[in-house]
Amino acid sequence: MEEMTGLLAQHGLALVFANVLLTQLGVPLPAVPILAVAGAFVAQGQLALAPLILASVVASLIGDTLWYFAGRRYGYRVLRTLCRVAIEPDSCVKQTETIFERWGAPSLMLAKYIPGFSTVAPPLSGAMRVGLPAFLGYSVVAALLWAGLPIALGAVFHAEVERALAWISSMGTGALAVVLALVVFYVGIKLLQRYLLIRFLRMVRISVGELRDLLGQEAKPVVLDVRSAMARKLDARRIPGAIWVNITAPQAALAAMLPDRDVVIYCS
Repeated sequence: MEEMTGLLAQHGLALVFANVLLTQLGVPLPAVPILAVAGAFVAQGQLALAPLILASVVASLIGDTLWYFAGRRYGYRVLRTLCRVAIEPDSCVKQTETIFERWGAPSLMLAKYIPGFSTVAPPLSGAMRVGLPAFLGYSVVAALLWAGLPIALGAVFHAEVERALAWISSMGTGALAVVLALVVFYVGIKLLQRYLLIRFLRMVRISVGELRDLLGQEAKPVVLDVRSAMARKLDARRIPGAIWVNITAPQAALAAMLPDRDVVIYCS
């Protein structure tokens, strides 16, 4: 316990900076626990509050800004890549587009508290050509809110944090094994859900070649484009003859369809 406390007290700012930066770059590391511990150290006088806040905000801005420029340069391809490797890719794109379409750039201020959106929001801002000054301003507010809450909680409940650290230290490697087991179990459940979803989608999908052959027949299928307005703006490519459908109100497009026609739907 004393060695852990000494390490955090001596290198606390550097550890917080590195942890926050890696988290914002997309590495699956939790940053909230170390921020809460740092907050407890502030309450105990072992860390200064202002440098801690500054280190957290700067690290967060570096990660977010790199993703912003990646989105500005590569556009929608960055979003597809991020959501392809996400734990919940089925909701990643749609949730992000819905939030950004409704609230615009100010949604960045709360992005870090929304799973999925926190990762995709910076490159999406770049792809949507949000101005850099506005992006940095909203990102500073987001970093302050995101880092400030666990730091404040750690300061208020510093005695409880100290007891928790003592308990973890007393367990030794057993505590690490329990945490790793919980993480592996959570990731395993999510991966299983993802596998079942992808297997289901493969059962009901057709290939590009199959669609091309169908479109060459006399009785062509009806092709519905259910991508959001933002997705179509970021990637203007479309299947020739496809009908755009507002997914929130599809009745208008479906009512005009002939009942004996095959229907092919594509989305983000």
